[in-house]
Order: sequence, then structure tokens, then C-alpha cells
Amino acid sequence: MTGNSGEGTSGEGTSEEVGSGEVRTPPGPEQSTPGSGRSTRAAVVTLFRLTAGHRSSIAVATALTMVGSGIGLAQPLVAKHIVDASGQGAVLWPLLLLLTVLFGTEAATGAVGRFLLERTGEGVVRGLRHGLVARLLRLEMREYDRHRSGDLISRVTADTTLLREVVAQALSDLVSGALVGTGALVLMGWLDPLLLLLVAVTIAVASGVVASLLRGIRAASERMQGSVGAICADLERALGALPMVRVHRAEDREARRIGEQVESAYRAGVRTAKLASMMSPAVELAVQGSFLLVLVIGGLRVNDRANSLGDLVAFLLYASYLVLPLSSAFRAVGQIQRGMGAYQRIEQVLTLPVEPVEREDTAVSARASRRAERSGSDAAPALVLRDVHFGYDPHRPVLRGVFFDVPHRRQVALVGRSGAGKSTLFALVARFYEPDAGTLLFDGRPAPDLGRAECRARIAVVDQNTHVVHGTLRDNLTYAVPGADDDEVRRVVELTQLEEVVARLPGGLSGVLGERGNTLSGGERQRVALARALLARPSLLLLDEPTAHLDALNEAALTRVMKDVAQECAVLVIAHRLSTVQHADRIVVLEDGRTAAAGHHEELLTTSPVYHRLAAGQMLRATGA
Repeated sequence: MTGNSGEGTSGEGTSEEVGSGEVRTPPGPEQSTPGSGRSTRAAVVTLFRLTAGHRSSIAVATALTMVGSGIGLAQPLVAKHIVDASGQGAVLWPLLLLLTVLFGTEAATGAVGRFLLERTGEGVVRGLRHGLVARLLRLEMREYDRHRSGDLISRVTADTTLLREVVAQALSDLVSGALVGTGALVLMGWLDPLLLLLVAVTIAVASGVVASLLRGIRAASERMQGSVGAICADLERALGALPMVRVHRAEDREARRIGEQVESAYRAGVRTAKLASMMSPAVELAVQGSFLLVLVIGGLRVNDRANSLGDLVAFLLYASYLVLPLSSAFRAVGQIQRGMGAYQRIEQVLTLPVEPVEREDTAVSARASRRAERSGSDAAPALVLRDVHFGYDPHRPVLRGVFFDVPHRRQVALVGRSGAGKSTLFALVARFYEPDAGTLLFDGRPAPDLGRAECRARIAVVDQNTHVVHGTLRDNLTYAVPGADDDEVRRVVELTQLEEVVARLPGGLSGVLGERGNTLSGGERQRVALARALLARPSLLLLDEPTAHLDALNEAALTRVMKDVAQECAVLVIAHRLSTVQHADRIVVLEDGRTAAAGHHEELLTTSPVYHRLAAGQMLRATGA
């Protein structure tokens, strides 16, 4: 019933229910061109915007970095004085002590500044993950038709992890590298402008090489992150259907399918590494080349007495200081480009449309108003559909005009061939989608006036794909009503005949169910889902093939339960078994997305050819013909 499983894939019970009439063909996910539209400057601006709320920590870290950089830049000047003083026979120990203090202070301030930036990176990613999780849980259902859930999950995990490294490390390296490099260049210009010109030329050449590499790094990084997302999606697909995979001996096929994405990620990662590995040597060779030029030309200038030996030593120290900060800065720029590839994928999710956020007390008020309406009068049916039209694709309508009512304390069965639109109707009633035309009314009130939360507070759903979450049996039963007391839980356990399950599980209600409830049989999962729905005491209960996984004895028991439930609330059930249909107060027949007929079982056998064919097929199967 959810957006991820169309009626053609979820399987509505038997072959009578499975077909191609209701196939969803939504448009593909939005694609982005690798490496497009984000310069290094724009990437840095984006990083700055991401750090909103952490500006004070960044300011302190930047200040400490500047202090550490200033201390580091002062050290060559102290070394210059030591060299000059040693030639004059002066006392050196005060200068040596000062140099030691400068080393220690620089290390301490640098450590604190880096810690603050690392913490900022963790804080930024924490905020992004909170935002992504909240948004993914509230996306419009159509978005789950367009995107694979595994790929969406990878954006919360893999992409944010890469972005954390960018914020925590690249930002720090870029700030410190820029500050130290700028300071070193200024002091080098003060010591000898001619030598600085030689250094500047070699650095400019290295910068040109790095700029040409960055474009390739960004594109390769985006391809790598996309492949990682595809790995997550394909692996989730295989693990979600693992029994089917093993029965059909498809482990190798699935491994090859996922392996193709692994290889794609490997190739993109290797290309990223190759381009990144070329950056540091380019910078280091340029700086080292300039260092040799400075050494040769500076030595000649010392011989000509244009500069002192101390000036040359200080200049060479500043030149050597350029190697690490410039390498760090250029490496940081490359890392930022890789991070922007990940952030672009995150940004795509953050811009996907979500359901409107409604007040937290809406569900509580909805249940209160529902009780008041039902206690006052049952004149308005629990659900009314009037000329409802809908299509997952506007050019391929699924529903073409549906009319029927579901009165309070009555059971209505919805029957029809596969693709007739039964599960789609449930999705509309649950407000997962909005009809293209027509009206839905809950207790006489239009659905848009109530809001999605209030509509959902009036209903409970038992899907044929019974959802059992990892946790205890009590966790699953009380999922919709976490504060339910023991008496309420005991009531639904008895009503759905789950006593044997409770007795069998170690710990009873506190017994842990496996992943997707794999410690339970299909029928037991169905009854757990039904008990969970009944605990919420809904006004309208939606049952999608409730007897599909039950044997004859359990089906008869559930049929009696459904009759009891119908005395408390309205029941709308998708059914294909005659045993379920015959006990319904009213049967609605769907054909090609339209209401073909409605009435009682015996009446429809004589008045509706569609129902007669469906019933005849069921009778033949029942007799074993």
C-alpha cells in the first residue's frame, strides 16, 4: 500500500489478484550532471552557510589558528637573530628559550583550534542527519516511487560522513594554510622582493595545474557517491527478498549485480585518488623548485653582500614553511570539491516535497472529535467516495470514477481483478496520495478540511505486506498507542487469538521478534498487525487481504473476529476469498478503475457478470476443479 510497492509488485493474494492493469510508471529520479555548477568559491560559501549556529566556535578556532600561525611565522625571525648573533659572539640561550616557548605555544593553540573545528564538523553533520531523517520520514509518497530507499539511506550515512571530513578537516586546513601561506609570503616580500617573485611564479604554475585537476575530482567524486548509493539500494533489495534469492539460487546473480556498482565506485574512487595524488606533488615540486632557486640566487646575493646570511636563512625557512600550508590548502580545496559532490546529493533530498507538518495534538483532538461524532449520530457514513479519479501517472489513470459508502458498524468488501484499483483506493483513504478529482469524506467531513493527521487518526490499516518491526511483541502491538495499558493489550491479544504466540515466545509479550518478524509465521504476522490496528480503536479499519496467509481454521476464527470488530467500527476489506465476501454487509465490485456494481452476495451473483465470474472462479478452486 505504500509508495514503494505498486499493486503489480506487491501481489494482492492470488493469481486472480495479480496482473498488469495497475502499473506505476513514475518519472525517474532527478539527475544531476557531475561536476556541474559549483565553483570552489561557491563551495566555500556553501560550507560557510552550513556552519550557521557554530560561528562562535569557528571564530574562536580561527583566532587560535591565527595566533598559532603568527607564532609559527615569528620563529624564522628568531632563527635569523640566532644566526646573526652567533656570528657576533652574543649570548644565545635567551633566544633559544624564546624559540622553544614559541614551538610549545604554537602546538597548544593549534591543537585546541583543530579540536574546535572537528567538533564543528560533527555538529554540522548532526544537524544535517536530523534534517535528512525528518525529511525522509515525511516525503510525499510519490517521491518514494521515484527514488530507491537504499540510495536515500546512503545520503544520511555515507554522504554525510564524507561531508563531516570536509567540514572538520578541509575547512581547518584551508583556513590555517591560507593564513600561514599569506603571512609567509608577506614576510618573504619584506625580506627580499626579488626572491619572492621567483617563488610566486612557481606557485602560480602549480595553481594552474591544481585548478585543472579540481574539475575532474568533483565529477569523479559525484560518480563515486552515486555508485555507493546504488550499492546500498541493490543490497537492500537483495536482503529484503533473501528467502526468494536463495530458493532461486540467485546469490551469484545478485552479487554480480551489486558487484557492478562496486566496480563503478572503485573506478570513480581510483580516478579521484589519481587526480588528488597529482595535486600534492605538483605543489611540492613547485615549492621545492623555488626553494632551490632561492638557495642558489640567495647565496649569490649573500656573496655580493646584498643580503645577510640571517636574511637568507629566514627566507629559506619561510619558503620551507610554504610547503605544508600550501599542500594542505590545495588538498583541502580538492577535498571540498569531493564534499560538494556529496552535499549536492544531500541537497537534492532536502528539496524534495514533504507532507505538510500539522500540530502534534491533531491526532488526540481527532480521536476525541471522532468519539463525539459517533456517539451523537451515525447518520454520516465513516467513509464516502464520490466520483474519485486518480493515476500515479497523469497519462495512465488507475481510478476512473469510484462511488461507494462505508457505514459505521458495517463491513464492506472490495473485490475485483488485479489492477482494478483496490490497493490504490486504500492508499487514497490513508491520504498517501490525493485524488485527481472527486471527493473523500470521513464522517461526513471532506478529507482536505480535516488534514492528513486527523484523517489518519480515524483509521487503522492491516496491509497484506504485514509490517513487523524489530523489537518485542509488545512494541509491535502498542506501536500506534505506546501508552496502552495491560488490559487493552490483553483484550486485542485474546481478540486476535495470539495467546499461543505469547506463550511460545521467550519472555511472552517482552519476547523479541526477529528482523521483519521472521520468528513468526505469515498468519501470526497477520494477526499481530490486526491486533496493533485494533488497539488504536479506529473509526474505520482497512484490511488488505486479511486471510491471504491463513489456513482454514485461522481464517474461520478471523472471520468471527471481523464480525465482532464490525460492531465497534466500520470495516473496509479487500477480499478475494468467498468466505470473507459472503459475510460482508455490502460488496463493492471494481472493474477497470470504476464501481461496476454493489450489493449483497446473492444479489450480485445474478446482477453482476463481473462478480459472477470472480465468484465462479473461487468456487472452482474451492472444489479443487
